[in-house]
Amino acid sequence: MSREPLRPRSAYAAFRPIATRWSDNDVYGHVNNVVYYSWFDTAVNAWLIETGLLDIGKGEMVGLVVETGCRYAASLAFPQQIEAGIRVARLGTSSVRYEVGIFAADSDAAAAEGFFVHVYVDRTTRRPVPLPDMWRAGLGQLHR
Repeated sequence: MSREPLRPRSAYAAFRPIATRWSDNDVYGHVNNVVYYSWFDTAVNAWLIETGLLDIGKGEMVGLVVETGCRYAASLAFPQQIEAGIRVARLGTSSVRYEVGIFAADSDAAAAEGFFVHVYVDRTTRRPVPLPDMWRAGLGQLHR
C-alpha cells in the first residue's frame, strides 16, 4: 500500500526548535509516539502566546482539541535536536486545523506529520465563539 509523502519544510510557515529529553525515548530506543503530540501542542501554543493571541491565564477564550492524528516516517531519539514546523490548513468560524511537521534539525524531510483541530470556546461557558479579527489576521500568517 502506498501513501502520500509527508510535507517538506517549505510547506510550513513558522518553526520552533525543541530539544529531545532523555525521558522521551522508549524501550525501543526512539522517541515514543505520545511525545509527538506534546510537541504539536508546544509548537502551536508557544506561537500563539508569543504573537500575543493567546493569554493562557486570563484570555476570554481557550482552544479545546477535538480531533488529532499523526503519521510517522522516520525515528528520532534523544539527544537529537528537532524543529516543529507549523501551518494553518483550515480556518473556520470558531475552529482551526493546525498541521505540524517534525524534522530532525538538519533534515528537509519530515520524520512525522500531524494535525489537531482546536475549537475555540468561551473560557467560562465552554461554548464555541467566533475567532476575533485579530486572531484571523494572526493565523493568516500561518495559512498555507
